[in-house]
Amino acid sequence: MTTKSRLVILVAVMASLLEIIDSSIVNVALPTMMGNLGATLEDISMVITGYAIANAIVLPVSAWLGNRVGRRKYFLSCIGLFTITSVACGFAPNLYALIFFRILQGLAGGALLPTSQTLIYEQFPKEKAGTAGAIFGMSVMIGPTLGPTLGGWLTDTFGWRSIFNVNLPLGLIAIAIGLMAIENPPFATGASEGKKPFDVWGLVLLVLGIGSLQYMLERGESNDWFDSKLIVFCGIMTVVSLPLFVWWETKVKAPIMNVRLFLNGIVANGAALQAILGFFLYGLVFILPVFVGQTFHFDATQTGMLFIPGSILTAMMMPFVGKMLGKGVNPKYLIAFGFLGVMTCIYMFTTLSPLSSKGDVLAGLYIRGLAMAFLFVPINSSILSQFNGIAMGEVSGILNLFRQIGGSMGIAFIGTMMTSASKQHYADMAPHVTLLDHNTWTAYNTAKSGAHMSHSMGMATQTELAIRSLYGRVQSQVFMLTFHEIMFVVMFVVLLAFIPLYLLKFKNRTVKVVDAH
Repeated sequence: MTTKSRLVILVAVMASLLEIIDSSIVNVALPTMMGNLGATLEDISMVITGYAIANAIVLPVSAWLGNRVGRRKYFLSCIGLFTITSVACGFAPNLYALIFFRILQGLAGGALLPTSQTLIYEQFPKEKAGTAGAIFGMSVMIGPTLGPTLGGWLTDTFGWRSIFNVNLPLGLIAIAIGLMAIENPPFATGASEGKKPFDVWGLVLLVLGIGSLQYMLERGESNDWFDSKLIVFCGIMTVVSLPLFVWWETKVKAPIMNVRLFLNGIVANGAALQAILGFFLYGLVFILPVFVGQTFHFDATQTGMLFIPGSILTAMMMPFVGKMLGKGVNPKYLIAFGFLGVMTCIYMFTTLSPLSSKGDVLAGLYIRGLAMAFLFVPINSSILSQFNGIAMGEVSGILNLFRQIGGSMGIAFIGTMMTSASKQHYADMAPHVTLLDHNTWTAYNTAKSGAHMSHSMGMATQTELAIRSLYGRVQSQVFMLTFHEIMFVVMFVVLLAFIPLYLLKFKNRTVKVVDAH
């Protein structure tokens, strides 16, 4: 491998890390941002929602945009815009300016992930596609883990604006190295594509369809889903715009997205696998912090640290999985092993209780970390190695889009289920919590006798403290019942992954990974 190839890989890894870390680094700073900007939780959440929507819109058309204007110019311009808008977010004077710059940042960031992926794959010969997948996979897996931990530390130490300003030096370094190393492939110089007609209607339908879908998934729970007129409108726009987009892209001469790729079983089943993977990955990262927060009273930084050991295991295992692919091991066997590991992890979480220890949670996260190495590398490497040229970039955008949509669906589903299932479990349990019940009467008297000291200090009456204790125990049990129920449903969703895995048929064992966008 030449020095220039190593520099290209370095730029691609830096760009993907910038995008992935920035998508999660903001979450832990939201309470601080609310107080500083005088915003409500619903208002400040648009900082995350706007970024996610813009990101999802660009992902499927990043290959087309790079091909039209020249991949080198497009990629480096997006890194530059991402860096500039990051600094603008850090200096935003009010909430509206912050949301505006976050949307621009999401538009720029949407190009970084799929383009970085194809840049990395181009630097390796066909027999080392697994190694390329391991390098890209490490950056994708490490990013979501570092984001909350780094965000919590920066916010506590330097203030919330530092989580955006930290991108400035990294972005400038990436641009400087990219200017030296990245070159346009023959098919993506922008010379020929720039003369083709611009697919205006395709872009409009894509923005309406993907944007409405992403907004509905991101904001549905907080807006009571279809009780909200805006969510109903987004649902209608999604149902109307996406089919129209698919129909239009099959008719137009120069489509912005090659939807015919979905007729290829490799792409369709690969997208399904990525969606299920995203559902589990983002869904677990959403609900597990709630569990450790209620059980262990962890803050954001401690919760982020909890995920690091498993992610390190993932990063350590990815090169070995890549070597196994290079030696000819059937990727379907590796993927099946990975999903079995995921199901084992979920089953271990169904056994958690308020009496569980931190070690019990870490054990499940270690299994998760091992399983992810057997999923991310084989899925991406085996699918992308079947394509050449611009088709590889288009497939890369599709895979990344479906992983993000799957993640949004996982978060939306788990958030909704937490609300509805908790209400149901509370309604089922409350009638049994009465002083006429022997167990309740015993717990009440125990709590009342233990509250003597607090009553003597004038904090509250013994009766009040005993009732609060009972209420806390009920709430804890309601949460655990809901948590277990969610875990079993997630396990069922992961089980569905074996259907597209069975249908996944590779035309070629390996295809030379060159000339990819």
